Amino acid sequence: MDYGSLSDIDDEYEKLVIQLNPPRVLVDNTTSKKATLVQVDSANRHGSLLEVVQVLTDLNLTINRAYISSDGEWFMDVFHVVDQCGNKIYDSEVIDRIQQSLAARAFSSHSLKRSVGIQASSEHTSIELIGQDRLGLLSEIFAVLADLKCNIVAAEVWTHNSRMASVVYITDEVTGGPIDDSDRLAKVKRLLRYVLRGDKDKRSAKTAISVGATHTQRRLHQMLYADRDYDRVETDDEDGERSKIVVAVENCTEKGYSMVNVRCIDRPKLLFDTVCTLTDMQYVVFHATVIAEGSEAYQEYYIRHVDGSPISSEGERQRLILCLEAAIRRRNTEGVRLELCCEDRIGLLSDVTRIFRENGLSVSRAEVTTRGSQAVNVFYVMDSSGNPVNSRMIEAVRNEIGETILQVKDEMQPKASAEDGGKFSFGSLFRSRSEKLLLNLGLMRSSS
Repeated sequence: MDYGSLSDIDDEYEKLVIQLNPPRVLVDNTTSKKATLVQVDSANRHGSLLEVVQVLTDLNLTINRAYISSDGEWFMDVFHVVDQCGNKIYDSEVIDRIQQSLAARAFSSHSLKRSVGIQASSEHTSIELIGQDRLGLLSEIFAVLADLKCNIVAAEVWTHNSRMASVVYITDEVTGGPIDDSDRLAKVKRLLRYVLRGDKDKRSAKTAISVGATHTQRRLHQMLYADRDYDRVETDDEDGERSKIVVAVENCTEKGYSMVNVRCIDRPKLLFDTVCTLTDMQYVVFHATVIAEGSEAYQEYYIRHVDGSPISSEGERQRLILCLEAAIRRRNTEGVRLELCCEDRIGLLSDVTRIFRENGLSVSRAEVTTRGSQAVNVFYVMDSSGNPVNSRMIEAVRNEIGETILQVKDEMQPKASAEDGGKFSFGSLFRSRSEKLLLNLGLMRSSS
């Protein structure tokens, strides 16, 4: 039997279903006074929800509420969104981008079937790295790339549970284009692996090469999940962090669903992180309610495996809880946020991160972008022990790099609900929302 041919047939059938049932994207500014409603109706397939959430997230929209239903061959999602300032979306160009991006994503039947690694495109080459985090690691990585005449045009770095994962996009220093020389790429991979291994990480440090592509932040989740960053011995410090996140998983045996409740402090891209994890763990979301209008967020999912079965063991239930907690914590914003904005040049990141290292600053997360000729970079820094940085260390670094180009930025404060003055009780919300959805799904009998 030719399994490759069967796979091709499945793909063609999937395309045909979507063509016969084109997606409908409705942007509504009349129903709600507080948010713009985005409704997406389309043929259903594994990963549809993630793709929609990914588009809205990439457009820098904040999702305050979401109602999701995807039983059978069709899904209908409704999202209440605002811009980064908390306002409804009235700009016609932004509305057009929402509609076009969501429709295009729905037609892209292969968007969830990508491979990863060192990847060449028409504009750049991408490199994936994962290893044991330590003071100065990012500085050493950027220094190696600078020595190899590689210009860094973008990068994202996450650290979690003493592990570092990064996706770095580079171009050739001379040509400005992607690096497609296999010998040179092999050398880049080999030297970066030496840096990642250091003295202590001989086995688990990894670099990768591939011919595909995927969403950067989704890939970081996949890399750390594969690295089992969720599976570790907890410390006393982590217990305090864990107390801010509540994840509960139980089975609704009558209808064959597993119900997942998530409650935590709200932050940008939280919904993307949880849906990404559920999707990559091969769970399908059939129904969901998301509310994030105060300083905290509440998410409720009714899920099954892709094979249609609910969670079958206590071990699997505990693993899902740990993985969702890890997904929420990975987008680490601990530490002082430093923003670097200046004219881009070769070796800029190597020099900046070297100064961080020499002053005892450890980078817990980084976002590197290039806009035209300008470098626009964000670093979250802590001291070498993972503790808050004192102001003298920050000012010493700013004096050396330049006070006008390296600035300290405060994170946006958690949003507060206008109705409760910032306080948000989940006790009644868990009960009322859960009971209402259970009644609608026929999973619970009314007491009236």
